Amino acid sequence: MTPLTNRRKPCYVRHLACHLPRDTFRTSLGMSISQKNHNSPPNPPVAFTKSLKERARELGFALCGVCPAVTPGGLHHLAQWLDAGYAGEMTFLEEYAHAHEHPRYVLDGARSLLLLAMNYHAPQHHAPYYREEAGHVLEPGHGRVASYARGTDYHDVIHGRLRELKDWFHAQHPAAAVRGVVDSAPIMEREFAQLAGLGWIGKNTLLLNRQQGSWFLLSVLLTDVVLDYDAATEVDHCGTCTACLDACPTDAFPSPYVVDARKCISYLTIEHRTQIPKELRAGMGDWLFGCDVCQEVCPWNNHAPEATENSFRQHIAGDHIDLCELLTLDETEFRRRFRRTPLWRPKRRGLLRNAAIVLGNQRHRPALPALGQALSDEESIIRGAAAWALGQIGGEQALLALRGRNTVETDPDVCDEIAAAIAQCDQSSRLTAD
Repeated sequence: MTPLTNRRKPCYVRHLACHLPRDTFRTSLGMSISQKNHNSPPNPPVAFTKSLKERARELGFALCGVCPAVTPGGLHHLAQWLDAGYAGEMTFLEEYAHAHEHPRYVLDGARSLLLLAMNYHAPQHHAPYYREEAGHVLEPGHGRVASYARGTDYHDVIHGRLRELKDWFHAQHPAAAVRGVVDSAPIMEREFAQLAGLGWIGKNTLLLNRQQGSWFLLSVLLTDVVLDYDAATEVDHCGTCTACLDACPTDAFPSPYVVDARKCISYLTIEHRTQIPKELRAGMGDWLFGCDVCQEVCPWNNHAPEATENSFRQHIAGDHIDLCELLTLDETEFRRRFRRTPLWRPKRRGLLRNAAIVLGNQRHRPALPALGQALSDEESIIRGAAAWALGQIGGEQALLALRGRNTVETDPDVCDEIAAAIAQCDQSSRLTAD
């Protein structure tokens, strides 16, 4: 069998999981694993696996666990999730759904998986926050960035460590087949992480660990070597808590352990390529890229450690971004600033669309000149979002900009946005006059 070549999954997919009942992991553990013609490590599996984990920790991985390469016991839940349409525009998930059936589609002859977690959480305490009952909220004119996306692109960081771990493995066992992946292959990471004893899948669909919380990134080292397997995590420590479900600004959880990507702020700001549905724009609040709400309210994150990896502590993108400045960036400047960060994923058109919506949510009147300029952007998706934001802010200056653009706009969708924004401004003016 020829394994699938690398196809980087989007940043958002790290948030995706489907509910897998606890007994599915017992089923997975109980699956028979043929030992015929297996590749044995140079030392007994227990000793070699212990050394492998020690090397992984030296490379900065906070959690390590090993499980057999088997068919995930809850694979049918992925099929149900896709059938429900919860994947939105992420058609590649259905395209490669068959490849999730077994790790051998990623590494031919795979017998063992080393699941790894690297902590990324590094709060920026000096950001221009003010307090609200719901938590930290930015001053108007700035947009929030999800914690994992503030530093160097995590793919680059973790891939480098996986290469080092792979080299160490081959030095001990030259004949072994080994492959490291992080968001680059059809692997159900959370399910295998639970099978490897790293934690349990929470009601917000993220993997949770009692010591580390959920502020970590998962990766996998696959091999055809039989290793010493860890005991699966079979206890769900979420209990009766529904903090993550209750706090979601867009009501993206149709039920516990299930996320509807079409309503999730992380999906909307990163993977959604067209205009964001009007009914979901207000729920985006200050989020420019991604969302941390369901993690911020999780009690298991109250005492989670901060990242020690410098690449995550150095905030290249920052946890807040000046949105008016962002709207002025051309393609060249945008590339220079964001090319090596996760914020490159939605490209300029997506990130500037998000910026306009956040400014509209904030009713930030000093942003009127920047939004007026964005009405003439070459990207229709940016023009449409700018029109909506001007309608939310309202006033004579916004109305003049909208009417001026309305005389030359040719894109039907943008024309609709402008018409609705003008009507919003007119309504606001009448209410103010009354």
